[in-house]
Amino acid sequence: MTDAPLSEEEKRLLLRLAREAIEAAVNRRPLPPLNWETLPPRLREPGATFVTLTRRGQLRGCIGALEAYQPLAEDVREHAVAAALEDYRFPPVRPEEVPELKIEISRLTPLQPLEYENPEDLLRKLRPGVDGVVIRDGFRRATFLPQVWEKLPDPARFLDNLCMKMGAPRNLWRTKKLDVFTYQVEEFHE
Repeated sequence: MTDAPLSEEEKRLLLRLAREAIEAAVNRRPLPPLNWETLPPRLREPGATFVTLTRRGQLRGCIGALEAYQPLAEDVREHAVAAALEDYRFPPVRPEEVPELKIEISRLTPLQPLEYENPEDLLRKLRPGVDGVVIRDGFRRATFLPQVWEKLPDPARFLDNLCMKMGAPRNLWRTKKLDVFTYQVEEFHE
């Protein structure tokens, strides 16, 4: 992600692309083709996003990528569809639910390794409300976007829950040195 934030027009366009992709996929129609010539240049650049769907204030799906591997506009469309249809925590979104969905897009900065000495040092170095956090133990990994700090403001509870999300014991971060990475997001929503 470049340092400069997206313009309001670019954000509106990405939200529209996400909604169009969800509507098409949920109704089993092909996604509308992207007109690359008319897309703003920054939406053609590689970008990593998470798309979060809520319905009536409750999480309905959230899927994304931690690293950029495709143009930003395509990344948003892919993860919007995946959040609607492939989040294992929820049944696929039904067509009648689509009008009630609220879409949130989080555009990620590149991951940065977080060096720390021990569990107390890790707690001190985390920046609640600022950093998204990735933990990795071998082949297992999990992430929480910075927005999760709103529900889990205590760093120890945040890490406990992140370990459980990874499928590990909640206190693994206290007993074993994990690979930890941080990132920030530019978040916008409908």
